[in-house]
Amino acid sequence: MKIQPECIPCMLKRALFEIEISTRDKEKREKALLVALKTFAEIYDPSLSSAEIATKLHKAVYEAVGDKDPYKELKEKSNEVALRLLPRVREKVEESTDPLKTAMICSIIGNVLDFGIEGGSKSPESLTKEFDKLFLEGLGYDDYDEAKRLIKKARNITFIADNCGEIVFDRLLCEKLKEFNPKMKVYLVVRGEPILSDATIKEAEKLKFNEIVDGVLTTGSFAVGLDINNIPEDLKKTLKQSDLIICKGMANYEALSETDFKPILYLLRTKCTAVARCMGLPVGINAIKLFK
Repeated sequence: MKIQPECIPCMLKRALFEIEISTRDKEKREKALLVALKTFAEIYDPSLSSAEIATKLHKAVYEAVGDKDPYKELKEKSNEVALRLLPRVREKVEESTDPLKTAMICSIIGNVLDFGIEGGSKSPESLTKEFDKLFLEGLGYDDYDEAKRLIKKARNITFIADNCGEIVFDRLLCEKLKEFNPKMKVYLVVRGEPILSDATIKEAEKLKFNEIVDGVLTTGSFAVGLDINNIPEDLKKTLKQSDLIICKGMANYEALSETDFKPILYLLRTKCTAVARCMGLPVGINAIKLFK
């Protein structure tokens, strides 16, 4: 997705958010904000993807505040909240007439755990209050039946994760994918380095994904979504061999919509007008959308 006009205030707002959670030092905050503004002015280019510009902006901010993982506490808290919710979520899935679809919906609800942007969460704890309401909303866009047919005959699926917190529900979804098609191999992809509130190999190992999936790979670098031109060879090979790529969240859409990889199944909450418009979806819905 090319950068959209409304991405500009959104990216700067998130830069300010991570500056404020990184340091209480007023002078340091002001200097980091100036770095963010100067960097954005230098790198802004309407021909580039929003993910590429955001990656460069966040890299500059992290370096300015001297913090390699500003969202560390939010990520840990998000996983704690999701793990407390997991028994209730698992019950909903197991009691459902279609456990795979229900697991997808629960996984999508976890995608609200996004911080410092419009449409995201104010705190990890808010998921506890919002979960049932969002579950009752169901799907605002539903390509599940077609996706289900692809999953049934797939030999290899690559599952690209997004935020912490939701990755707890992603693990349950990976379980259901394997149960639905036991012959299928599922590969999990997490971020190569800490960026925003996204899951890394650290969280994947802590949640013991290796007990569920057939392999865990990383994007290989500091990048919003994926830096598709610099992904590791093992990931590139896995993506090319996949019968279906399942992507969680908006950042993965922003990056992968710039590529020729297909088919891709996006599971997300449409939290912003830019992504929603580019995907042809309303804002503020739970969506299962397939691009073939």
